[in-house]
Order: sequence, then structure tokens, then C-alpha cells
Amino acid sequence: MNRISKFRVAFLLFVLSFAGLIVLLREHRPSFLRPDLHSNAYITTAGGLVSVVDLVKNATIARVSVGPDTGDLRAHPSRNEIWGVSPSGGYVWVLDTTGNQLASKISVGGAPYSLDFSPDARLAYTTASSANSLLAIDCTSKQIVARATTGGQPVVARVTPDGKSILVVNHRDNTLSIHDAGSLARRATVAVVSAPDEVAILLDSSVAFVMSRSARILSVVDLTRGALLANLELAGRPSQMILKPDGGELYVLSPESHGLQAINTWTHEVGDYVVLGSAPARAALLGDAGTLYVSDEAAGTIAPIDIANRRLSRPVPAGQSPGALCFDPGEKPRLLLVLSRASGDLSVVRISSDRNAALLTMIPVGDQPREIVTKLFESAPHKS
Repeated sequence: MNRISKFRVAFLLFVLSFAGLIVLLREHRPSFLRPDLHSNAYITTAGGLVSVVDLVKNATIARVSVGPDTGDLRAHPSRNEIWGVSPSGGYVWVLDTTGNQLASKISVGGAPYSLDFSPDARLAYTTASSANSLLAIDCTSKQIVARATTGGQPVVARVTPDGKSILVVNHRDNTLSIHDAGSLARRATVAVVSAPDEVAILLDSSVAFVMSRSARILSVVDLTRGALLANLELAGRPSQMILKPDGGELYVLSPESHGLQAINTWTHEVGDYVVLGSAPARAALLGDAGTLYVSDEAAGTIAPIDIANRRLSRPVPAGQSPGALCFDPGEKPRLLLVLSRASGDLSVVRISSDRNAALLTMIPVGDQPREIVTKLFESAPHKS
């Protein structure tokens, strides 16, 4: 081989290597090229701890005590903060993502279980379950700015998409109360399924679906009139509701019935039933691909299902007792993050363009991981 040929080969190898590097950098969006940009996962674990996982390094970089226990977990939409609740502590806590430190504890009374933000992210809403109260917290000052009485044992507060109402699920009273988002005044109270514990709301804020993890009934509530429309019979006790992006269908998971039921949100009819596995408990919907990824606690797998064709693809191993799951905060290629409760790991699953999934790695995060949120943020203003 002459010198010119050797040069061409070397140049070609350089070009291919450089192209490969570009692909790698695109896959790992936050990189050494942007040291101020971070992509992290925040995971609640036993003992009131939050584990912080760097999704670029694939490593747990901090464990923050927020205890004595943890409940709902939310990433603030515009601030570098993660918000959560401590039910037995009786407070809302705020974690500063730039330093991975506990920044605030906001006492709200007895047993807060859930948390939600207003559409403009200025206010956070929570309930004090043992005090039968709904509270609004200013996200800047971290002060309670409004309080109202609810029904008995409020466990969930959710803001309607139009931002005009707060829906409160009252577990002991078997009711859904509808509150004005501005004043928190109660506008209506609707009797629903026994021992309700979660609500899903249509994108036009017209209808809510209320479930109970202890009953095979799904209540449908007209939010405009404040009236019960129907009680739908399910195949088994539900564990989670997932709303289709266009709002046309609601998917209800049930470990007891080993599958998923599709609810037509316009006619309020129970539609197709799809068998998924041994104990499908949690799911995350990749809306642009139309694929629902379902964790099966008993089988230790993640099962992708094409929701349009009701077709189940080959399951992927995901640790022991996989539960809560979500997608990484970046763009394609997507990573599916799955908590393995029994093994104390975060399983990282790559989702390819053809919807196939493959396990990449497992990251130890601590005992009995429960809930997970992700956040892509800058630690300092970026200067070009």
C-alpha cells in the first residue's frame, strides 16, 4: 500500500471516528461540552432518603435525607427544585438541585400525601389528610398563602388543566370535592367509588375519572355540573390510570386481572381488555410513538404495548420487582428509567426508533426505591 492510500485510509478512519463521537455526544446531551447542563433522576427510598442519579455518568451522586418518610414527588417546572411530601413529618420539603441539599421544610399539618403545581408554577397545592385541609403554597416564598376545608381524609389534590379548579379526593368520605383554584372555596362535592385514592382529568377539564385501589369501580364525574355520570365496572382492582395524549382513551392497569382496560372517555364505555402479564402495576406512555411501557412486578420485566393495535412486544428484563418508571428528560434516543424495588436498583432501558427496548445498565440507588422524577437543568446561566 502506497503512502497516498495509507493517508486516505487514515483520513477515512478519522472521519468515521469523529462521526461516531458526534453520535455519542448527541445521545448523551449534557456533556463535558456543557458542564453547567445536568440531567438527573431523583428517587425516593426507604428511610426518608432521596437518591440523586446523574444520567450522563450513570451513577448515584448524592443521597439527601428529607425524612422521616416520603410520599408524592414532583419536579418544579421552572425552578431548580424537586418538591415532595413527608406524610408522618407533616411537611412539604424542597430540594435544591444545584447543590443537592434540602432547602426548605414547609409545615402543613397532618399527613400530606400528594402535591401538584398550578399551570404557571407559582403555587403548589397539597392536602393535610388528618386535618381535612387543602393548602396553597407560594413557590417563591415557600409560605402557605391559602387554606380551605375539604371532605374527610383528603389524600390527593390535582389541578385541572385549565388551572381553574383543584380536585380533592376524600378517602374517608368517598367523595370528590371541586375547589376554586383562586380562593380554594369548595364549589361542589360528588359521591364517588368507596375509598377513592386517585383522579385523572381530561385535557379540556370537563370530566374526571376517580379510582380506588381497593374496588373494581371507576367513577366518572362531570366537572362542569359537579355530578356523577357513571360508575364503570372494571375487570380487577386498578393500580394506575394513564390518559392518552389526545384524551380519547383512558388506560387502567390492574395487577389483579393481569392486564389493561381501555376506557372510551367520550362515551364512558369500557372497551378492549389486553392481557399483559403476571402483575402489571405501573406504566409510562411514550406519546409520540404510541407505546405504553408496563412494569410487571412478578415477572421482573418491562412490556411494550402498541396502544393503537393493542399489540404486545417482547418483554425486557428490568431487575427484581420493577415498579415506578418514567422517561429521561432529553430527546431521542429515549431512555426508560425503571425502579427495581426488591433489588434497590435503577434500570436504564434504551428505547429505539422501532419501539424495541434493551436493558443498558442497572444503577444501585438504595433500599426499596418508590417514586422517581427527572429534571434537565442548568446550574448556572450559559454564556455563548
